[in-house]
Amino acid sequence: MNGLSLPTLGGLLLTPALIALGQILFKLASRTAGDADAAGLLGLARNPYLLAALVIYGFGTIAWIFVLKSVPLTVAYPFMALSFCLVPVLGHALLGEAMSWRLAAGVALIVAGLLVGRG
Repeated sequence: MNGLSLPTLGGLLLTPALIALGQILFKLASRTAGDADAAGLLGLARNPYLLAALVIYGFGTIAWIFVLKSVPLTVAYPFMALSFCLVPVLGHALLGEAMSWRLAAGVALIVAGLLVGRG
């Protein structure tokens, strides 16, 4: 892919994967979230799914910073669109959420756009 090193390409793929996983964990945290009052917020602050999501987002952010040391933002940022592909796939596989043919077609178009833009 245009001479990207393996670690850089790995970071470009890892970051949206971590963001997508964090979104799944946020969804799981929302299942047990209480009201938006002090007790609900305190309970949410102790939610293991939320804490895991925040840690994963943190690792994703650190990986992203190292990616940006190696490539221009205009090259790197389109890869973040992969999170729009991974979240529905993971939501379907892990949470049993619906995946329509239109959503699958949209995912395919995003991947095709990345391939065309970087090819």
